[in-house]
Amino acid sequence: MRFSTYTLLFALATSLALLSCAKPEETKVAGVGKTLEPRVAMVSALGASAPQPSLGDKAQVWGRFVGTWDCKYTFYLDDGSVRHSTGELLFGWILDGRALQDIWITYPKEAGKDRGIGTSVRFFDPKSKMWRVVFVSPAFGALITMQGGAEGERIVLRGVDSDGAALRWSFNEIKTDSFVWRGEKSRDDGKTWRLEEEHHMRRRAGNRS
Repeated sequence: MRFSTYTLLFALATSLALLSCAKPEETKVAGVGKTLEPRVAMVSALGASAPQPSLGDKAQVWGRFVGTWDCKYTFYLDDGSVRHSTGELLFGWILDGRALQDIWITYPKEAGKDRGIGTSVRFFDPKSKMWRVVFVSPAFGALITMQGGAEGERIVLRGVDSDGAALRWSFNEIKTDSFVWRGEKSRDDGKTWRLEEEHHMRRRAGNRS
């Protein structure tokens, strides 16, 4: 089955709807052989321990990030100010190993405040021969689609923001235990780029894939 952005969004929306309507009784997870509380059952059915063999070497583009990363986030705002925060990034295989999901978390700076959280689903599209990515952050009303893949030693994704500006997200300086993520925006069709985000990630001890 070939995945599309709309297929994934429908699947995520359906899962959330079922989750919100679930009764506090145990549910048996198909193919798992265990009886679990509904909210745990949904997460258990979503996750996968390894990529689908059909992905071959392509799985390693993102598979090397599986695990938990400690993050130092830097945001360059339009007014020239710079904002720093900390958090974590979790990567894992989902949907029988046909896709990956990551969760970006920003820790609150004050007690009682909500954490920042967003998630991406990544899958390889054999037709375009590129990785397609859907990022969602409900608290900010964000829904962004990107596509791309490995370019030399980097991973580069391209897309369009809600305001029509071009986006470029990249994974740089990739090592076993660290990498740098950059988010850039262009308002002149890619002639010039402005760095909006730069995040330094370090793998948490004991979380090697």
